[in-house]
Amino acid sequence: MESSQQLTEYELKRLDNIRRNDQLMASLKIHSKVAELSAASKRQRVGIKSYKVSPEKKPKTETPIVIRRSLRTRGMPPDYSDSKGLGDIVEAADKVSKSPTSSKPSPRALGPLSVRDAYRGTGSDKLLIERIMEGSKKENKIFGDKNGGDLMEGVSESGSCLELESLSLNPENIARVVPGKILNVRFFPCSDRRIIVVGNKFGNVGFWDVDSGAHEEDGVYLYHPHPGPVSGISIHKHSLPKIFTSCYDGFIRLMDAEKEVFDLVYSTDGTIYSLSQRSDDVKCLYFSEGPGGLNIWDERVGKCSAQWNLHESRINTIDFNSENFMATSSSDGTACIWDLRNIGADKPKYLKEVRHKRAVQSAYFSPSGCSLATTSMDDTVGILSGANFDDNSMIKHYNQTGRWISSFRAIWGWDDSYVFIGNMKRGVDVISPAQRRTIFTLQSPHMSAIPCRFDAHPYNVGVLAGATSGGQVYMLTSD
Repeated sequence: MESSQQLTEYELKRLDNIRRNDQLMASLKIHSKVAELSAASKRQRVGIKSYKVSPEKKPKTETPIVIRRSLRTRGMPPDYSDSKGLGDIVEAADKVSKSPTSSKPSPRALGPLSVRDAYRGTGSDKLLIERIMEGSKKENKIFGDKNGGDLMEGVSESGSCLELESLSLNPENIARVVPGKILNVRFFPCSDRRIIVVGNKFGNVGFWDVDSGAHEEDGVYLYHPHPGPVSGISIHKHSLPKIFTSCYDGFIRLMDAEKEVFDLVYSTDGTIYSLSQRSDDVKCLYFSEGPGGLNIWDERVGKCSAQWNLHESRINTIDFNSENFMATSSSDGTACIWDLRNIGADKPKYLKEVRHKRAVQSAYFSPSGCSLATTSMDDTVGILSGANFDDNSMIKHYNQTGRWISSFRAIWGWDDSYVFIGNMKRGVDVISPAQRRTIFTLQSPHMSAIPCRFDAHPYNVGVLAGATSGGQVYMLTSD
């Protein structure tokens, strides 16, 4: 009682509140419920594996500590199966040093691969094979005509009538053809159909048969013939059933639609960076191998008929015109024009050289063959023209795409009037060589990614394909 009298009025009131709360909780059986929940929680924790593992003490051992070394320092090719940290595969491949001790591909990879084994689609690819073969028969009939050779010239002349404002992108002309970054895109050189072929960084080759989308699988077909990034695609206008593809791992394969097989054409321990064919020669393949090397593979003898060292660094693109001239672009900062009639020497001499401040990603002849467009990482697009390609102009264009987007490569349209190149604002810039500036930008709300690699349909004026680093293909049309 004495102690109670020593408490203040506030403390007495506090004790009274505590007693009343205890009585209320007892009436509601709160304490017993808490005890039951606590017991159930402990029983539950016994059966759950925790991901937070405390460090364990490692027993002492006499075995030496293994130091991790990168694939590059061990002289081994890179593993392209993991996309994390790859950056720009095109740039990374140039830094890979392959030694004679590099691991060899499996025997299965070195032999023919059936189309069925390479196919990764969910449905059947029978319709695609039939469409390719049908297109081949029609094109052979056209070119068999005495006027068939004038077809390309007619397209080039009519291209000048194109109105840039008429080019647009419709939602039905968008397709995700492959997973991951597209490095190459090509139209089938077929006058009566629109088939687009792409190659990506994972070794996939995808086909989009735009006009057969209503029949099966939205017209998209996916194959996996390569172990690494696809560095080149070549389809000759006189041999449509044969699609050549190359990859950075040193393989060139031929997809023969008639035989339904991916045959192995060429393999090397080096790296293949680009692939091309001349319009007047269906039997030879031109491809770049290693730092600055260029090879010619001849189907008639089944081996390389010529090898040259043309640049100090890798050759990114190879292109030809109808006057026996070849253009090469290189990471050494130069683009060169070569006269194929005088290139047989051990150390060939270029006919014309264009110097940029940084790597040149592409060099393409115009449809007439009288001009050349180069694209460089120094933020310029170069235009060479004139009788001997003596007129040289550098047009400013922002070409810094970063690590995850394929580098820009400017291409010609259907005549010598316009050059098309992607921009970082999800659009397509149109450059006028005559005005030496960008005169128009093609944009669409349906472009959700940056188109970086392009191809113009060789026969259908106003049909332009743009590929993204997300595996999408946009087909712009002139309506």
